[in-house]
This record gives sequence, structure tokens and C-alpha cells, in this order.
Amino acid sequence: MRVDNNSHLSVICRSTHTHTHTIMDSKLIGAGLATIGLVGSGVGVGVVFGALLLSTARNPGLRAELFRLAILGFALTEAVGLLALMMAFLILFR
Repeated sequence: MRVDNNSHLSVICRSTHTHTHTIMDSKLIGAGLATIGLVGSGVGVGVVFGALLLSTARNPGLRAELFRLAILGFALTEAVGLLALMMAFLILFR
């Protein structure tokens, strides 16, 4: 029976390699979960402009004020989506 003097090094290298894959896999899962916020942002933008269309159809005289409020709602909703995207990139590339 032959005993290799460097066998402990191969075990350490194998363990480090597996650990690196586990960390990368966890980062990919975390970034994927963080992008769920982008779906919510898309739905929110649809709700904002859908409400704008309905309210303008009911009261065309308030079109200018309703549009101003819709743009504000769009900007706030999109900010949440960009925050989710930023978190995904931070998880993935950090």
C-alpha cells in the first residue's frame, strides 16, 4: 500500500473548490430572488398608467393634473425597481 505525502493538499484543494462553487451558486440564487422586485415594479407601472387612463376617461378636464400625478407615481415605482436591480448587482458582483 502506497501513501502519498501530498494527499492532505488534494483534500484541501477539493474542499476550497467546492466552497467556491457553493458561494457562487448562493450569489446566483440571491441575485435571482432580488430581481423579483423588478416584476413588482413592472406591475406597479402598469397599475399607475391604467389608473391614469381610467381616471382621464371619467374626467377629461383633469387630464393635466392627473398626468402630473401619474408621472410622480411612475418615478417612485421605478425607483423601487432600480433599487431591486442594484441589490441584485451588488449580490452578484461583490
